[in-house]
Amino acid sequence: MSMLQNREGGEELALVGLLSPPPTALSSLVTVAACKCSVSHFYASWDPLSSAAQSAPQDPFSMPDSEENLKKKDLDGSLGKTPEGFETSILPAHQHLSKESLNNALDNLYLERAEDKEEVSAESLWTTSADGLVKIRMDHTCSQTPKTVHQVFLESLEKYGNLTSLSSKRDGKWERITYSQYYLLSRKAAKGFLKLGLERFHSIAILGFNSTEWFISAVGTVFAGGILTGIYTTSSPEACQYIANDCKANIILVDTQKQLEKILRIWKNLPYLKAVVMYRETPAERIPNVYTMEEFLETGNEVPDSTLDDILNSQKPNQCCVLVYTSGTTGNPKGVMLSQDNITWTAKFGSRAGDIQPAEIQQEIVVSYLPLSHIAAQMYDLWTGIQWGANVCFAEPDALKTSLVTTLREVEPTAHMGVPRVWEKIMEGVKGASAQAGFFKRKMFLWAMSVTMEQNLSCPSSDLKPFTMRLADYLVLAKIRKALGFANCQKNFYGAAPMTAETLHFFLGLNIRLYSAYGLSESSGPHFMSSSYNYRLYSSGKALPGCKAKLVNVDAEGNGEVCLWGRTVFMGYLNMEEKTREAIDEDGWLHTGDMGKLDNEGFLYITGRLKDLIVTAGGENVPPFPIEEAVKMELPIISNAMLIGDQRKFLSMLLTLKCTLDPETSDPTDYLTDEALEFCQKVGSKATKVSEIVGRKDEAIYQAIEEGIRKVNEKAAAQPYRIQKWTLLERDFSISGGEFGPTMKLKRSAVLEKYKEEIESFYKEPNN
Repeated sequence: MSMLQNREGGEELALVGLLSPPPTALSSLVTVAACKCSVSHFYASWDPLSSAAQSAPQDPFSMPDSEENLKKKDLDGSLGKTPEGFETSILPAHQHLSKESLNNALDNLYLERAEDKEEVSAESLWTTSADGLVKIRMDHTCSQTPKTVHQVFLESLEKYGNLTSLSSKRDGKWERITYSQYYLLSRKAAKGFLKLGLERFHSIAILGFNSTEWFISAVGTVFAGGILTGIYTTSSPEACQYIANDCKANIILVDTQKQLEKILRIWKNLPYLKAVVMYRETPAERIPNVYTMEEFLETGNEVPDSTLDDILNSQKPNQCCVLVYTSGTTGNPKGVMLSQDNITWTAKFGSRAGDIQPAEIQQEIVVSYLPLSHIAAQMYDLWTGIQWGANVCFAEPDALKTSLVTTLREVEPTAHMGVPRVWEKIMEGVKGASAQAGFFKRKMFLWAMSVTMEQNLSCPSSDLKPFTMRLADYLVLAKIRKALGFANCQKNFYGAAPMTAETLHFFLGLNIRLYSAYGLSESSGPHFMSSSYNYRLYSSGKALPGCKAKLVNVDAEGNGEVCLWGRTVFMGYLNMEEKTREAIDEDGWLHTGDMGKLDNEGFLYITGRLKDLIVTAGGENVPPFPIEEAVKMELPIISNAMLIGDQRKFLSMLLTLKCTLDPETSDPTDYLTDEALEFCQKVGSKATKVSEIVGRKDEAIYQAIEEGIRKVNEKAAAQPYRIQKWTLLERDFSISGGEFGPTMKLKRSAVLEKYKEEIESFYKEPNN
């Protein structure tokens, strides 16, 4: 029987035996096998909610103190003194954050208010120049005055200065910094960048995993008048070179020796690069213009505060401060330019639409683990955290391999976001644990899931829960949520790709409602949001306040291209006028390339992607996602299904089998998951490996798949929507294999190229 030690005294909870299957039974992403670990010592020494409970203002609507009273406050609680059992390891021992420094910052706050920053006059809604200006898309229904990042941070500093802002685990011990320390460290980073030669509207690129140093450097970049540019840690040296050169990066931050070596290989081809800073490891050898984080922060001491303040006071909300590079699945990646107003407005209204709370009411706790080079994670973790005073807890670098659930259990977030593939892997982990449970415990689990899913599907908005559902939650589901780290999680989000109905239903069965957010890098992340009061199953929710959406080229079924308007819409693509004109039409609407439907209440339903739309040789338009999802629902052994048929006479499909992942590399192994093994047993197969099924063309499995495809075809609207041929691939899709991008989104063009021989074999002979 599996056990988990509880929070208070180490007492073990049985958790209905569903939490610790053998290591091979779970994806390494959500390894629940590690759950027999004590968290009682951790909670005895650190409670991430305690600072919020002790320091949050009692009246969330109270006005800020006057300048005189604010300066009289004792700031020692957040500066000069370190919380017991806590170290600020990124600060050299001899450096101190003084009350005088914070008072200077507060002086700057009132100076900025007196000057009433407004956008510099601009006529155009878009630009392609890093130093360009744009006209802000004001709307009378949500007309917040445009603000810079620095203005928003200073306002948060007044309210949340003593609260914990960033929490990191180093050498097994949690360390944290307050918002006051966060702000002053960001100023130090800004001055360090200026000392190393950052030029106005040039970039600071960051190539590393999420951390306190990432956040401080990001904010410091914007403070110093630079442009923040994240680079995926999986990027090749060539990809790093393209981005660093395109954004004119003056300084690049890396976290490890491995990432440093990428930059050293290409440095000679980067004419704008002046220095590199390493923040998680120490360089293996001394190299000119390569600094440790401690050395870098110390260099900033030579830059006067007045120099930085002059730059801060010159910044305008309609200027660029962030670049987000698209994945570049077709051609070179495009640099999406986001203004200060894009960032500050979306951080406020996008998060409030998702019911994120200000710390005056409840300090949100979030776990940062998704790539910050992607707009979803950057907006959710970094900028929203500053806006509302959240406590951002950083996962370990191997989060997506082994440790994410461990971190979730330790910090117990109040809100959590994952791309669909993350939620799918958590689902597979729970299913695998269930498969290993005894008969009675498994029946209990299935019963609890069944009654809860039925209630949540039939009465999604009802607060009245039947006794059986409450009993199921008490006996089974609450324990599973606790084991996954979701005991206190009130808001669970997903975005960046479509979510299957199977996954949505599964989490409803756990009494976890997944809220969708829809948007693009070009819309600063969320343009549509779901929440507890704004929810429809399968929907992306409603547009944010002051934002608009419309459909163009609508077909007979009500599907059209989704177009967006509002303060979320980006400035333009850096140095790409033609691409910008393609994205933003003459009336200023952003064309997303996504197909969707809008119902009478304004709820958006995404139905596909225009570039993914299959147009058969007979002229039929076939959106692939619904058919792919139907196949996976019918065949639980299938991990990925990709429909083929563009300009072809009929549809075909590539299939992969569910397999475990290597805990070190996250690459697919040859071993089937527990769910796949269960499927094999049901259909009479003794296979335990992918190679046994594909290599030997296991008759029982192939017949079962053929039968599943037949059932899907029976539901097709017409003959052109039916799958005529299919094949099983020898290896599941993965990032390393090139089929997935960094956020686990399927790269269809890459799959078409990689498996072109298999695809061509479908069409060599006429279909009978």
